[in-house]
This record gives sequence, structure tokens and C-alpha cells, in this order.
Amino acid sequence: MKNLVSSVLLTATTVAETSEATTLYNPLLDENGQFVDASEAVNNIGNLWEEWDIVNKILTALPSIVIAVILVVLGFVLAKLASKIIVKTFSANHVDPSVYNFIRRFVSAGIKLIFILFAVSMFYDVNSIFVALGGAGLAAGIGLQDSVAQFASGIQILINHPFKTGDFVEVNGVSGSVTDIRFMNTVINTPDNKKIIIPNSHITTNHIINYSAENSRRVDLMFSISYKDDIQMAKNVILDVIRDNDKILTDPAPEVYVNSHEASSVCLVARIWCAGIDYWNVYFSMQENVKIAFDKNGISIPYNQVDVHIVNK
Repeated sequence: MKNLVSSVLLTATTVAETSEATTLYNPLLDENGQFVDASEAVNNIGNLWEEWDIVNKILTALPSIVIAVILVVLGFVLAKLASKIIVKTFSANHVDPSVYNFIRRFVSAGIKLIFILFAVSMFYDVNSIFVALGGAGLAAGIGLQDSVAQFASGIQILINHPFKTGDFVEVNGVSGSVTDIRFMNTVINTPDNKKIIIPNSHITTNHIINYSAENSRRVDLMFSISYKDDIQMAKNVILDVIRDNDKILTDPAPEVYVNSHEASSVCLVARIWCAGIDYWNVYFSMQENVKIAFDKNGISIPYNQVDVHIVNK
């Protein structure tokens, strides 16, 4: 019995000394410094061993944890470096930003994923993770068919290149400048500064009008004059206003014709060409300046007229 008590005391003293730096706790004594009974002492010693075993496991795993953290940090650093190299290389070769931004995001995500898997492999079998991801990917692919379609449409947009970043387009009833082409959607900024996000599948399955595809655009303008006015004089006034506008191109040459005979007026059409970027400036300035020139030359823009005939029976 004495040997048993001595063994317990020796074990308790060893455990207490070993854990003194962290616990400062003697399993044989209570908070008043009195010896506890045998069952409580055995229970306290067991708890101390369990605590020490957890500490040992943490210390054993600490090198692997440090390496895993380094791998993750290295992955993010390399992803950022690769993104910068892609942007610099593609921009130097005058590649459309929408293309290299798409590639940059894809490469960055791939590098991060690879290094995260390397870090996880320090603790778990990566093959089992791949099997699980494969099964989850199959199930997710069935449930996320729309998302897969959006991604495929994004690839199609980059390959077919119907527009690029900065182009003014009309898609699915929305007009604006393309600001970004993403994996799943395309961002368009409207002239009144609204951001509209359109799913890529809606773009590839609808008509696309790209107003910036060509360097120049034709501006068609309609002007109405009275039947009493001189048609040739009105045409000359319009041509004079056109010649005074330096944003209007001389090749192709401007044209002014009689377009139609309306109920209350003769309608003239002016067809002029300008750079695509100047379209709206030319349109608005012509509307204003032609009206001013008509007033100066006594050419009227008539209201709708109705002839009333009174029959006296």
C-alpha cells in the first residue's frame, strides 16, 4: 500500500512539475493546500495527462501548420505576381482589357486553389478530397446549369469578340458603355450613369448592336419646312450649317434630300458622317444650329394644320 501511495505521489509530482510552467496546479492538493481523496487525485492526474497530450500533439503538428501557412501565403503572392505579369504583357501587346482581365482572374484563382490543396495535403489525403470534390462538382453541375451556361457564354464572348471594353452597345434593350466582361456577366454603364449587370447567356442569345464597332457613323436628321418655303434655299441653309461644323466629315460628302411630303410640311433629310465618338455632339448641335439658321433666313417649321371647309346649304 505504501508503494502504491509513493508511486501516485511520484507521478503526481512529476506531472505537476512538468506542467508547472503552464498550469501551476498540483493534482493532489485542493485550493486550500489540503490533500484530496484518492479518487479525485486520480481524476486530476488523468486530466493533466490529457492536457499535456493535447499540447504534445499541437507541438508535433506545429511544423506542418507553419509550412501550410507559408504555402497559402506563397500561393496568394504568386497569384498576385502572375496577375501583374499577365496585365503588363497583354497590355503591352495592345490586347483588349476584357480579354486579359478574364484570363487574369482565371489564372489567379487556379494558383490559389493549387497552393491551398498543397497546404491541406499536409494534414489530409488530397486524393480523397479530389474524389469528394468530383462528386460534389457533378451534383453541383446538375444544379447549377445556368451558372455553367453563363461561364460558357463568357468564353464565347471573348472568342467571338462582338464588343470590347469601352464600346457603346445595345443588348437586350439596354444601351451603354461596356465597363467589364466577367466570368458570369457583363457590366454596362448607361449614359445616365447607371450600372447594369447582364448575364452573359442573355448577351449571346440576343441581338447585339455595337455602335463603336466602326470608326465613323452616319447621322440622319429630319427637318420640316412649310409648303410656302423655298426648298432649295432650305437645303442650302442646312448645307451651310454642316460646313460650319468641324466634327462633320467631308468624305463621305454630306447629302440633303426631300424625304417626304407630309400633311402640313415638306420633310427634308440630311445624311452626314462623323467619328463614332462625336455622334451625339453632332446630332444635338445640328438640331440647334439649323433651327437658328432657319429663323435667320425666314424659313418656318410649321405646326400641324387642318383645313376646315364650311358648306352653306
